Amino acid sequence: MGALRYSINVTVDGCADHRTGIADDELHEYSAEILDRADALLFGRVVYQMMEEAWRLPESGDLPDWMTPSLAEFARAIDAKPKHVVSSTLADPDWNAQLVEGDLVESVRRLKDEYTNGLYVGGVTLPLALADAGLIDEYEFIVHPRIAGHGPTPFKGLAAYVDLELVGRREFASGATALRFEPKR
Repeated sequence: MGALRYSINVTVDGCADHRTGIADDELHEYSAEILDRADALLFGRVVYQMMEEAWRLPESGDLPDWMTPSLAEFARAIDAKPKHVVSSTLADPDWNAQLVEGDLVESVRRLKDEYTNGLYVGGVTLPLALADAGLIDEYEFIVHPRIAGHGPTPFKGLAAYVDLELVGRREFASGATALRFEPKR
């Protein structure tokens, strides 16, 4: 069974607004590495549409002029991955994606069984439901040295504590630190 891994960028005060992080080349290279560790991605509709708008490569294969090599590496990595989308309003995702249908918990368990190297999930709303169901096997918080003072926070409204054990740490030149945890079982 593959693991379901969660990864999100947050500021020191817990803001998960993607516009508040320090998105430099080193972080994009690391994010491409993260994607390479999984067989597929699991998104809610909002994150799926946001990622598609930002990272879907043109059919021509020509990269936009603004894409640095590290951005291109990340774009290629996310573009190539199969995507599973949880949504009650999106009818037909077409960015190498399919809708997750039926019971969320059972569907995610089937996906974990299907993918040996597991899946990655990001965002705020869907991961809350997955954490409440005990389905997330690894949590990664990339903490940026910034106080935002606003924005969404991950796991607001969590039904019960999830106790974690630190299993990895990586520091970046920007001052951001990736902290990886596994739930204590």
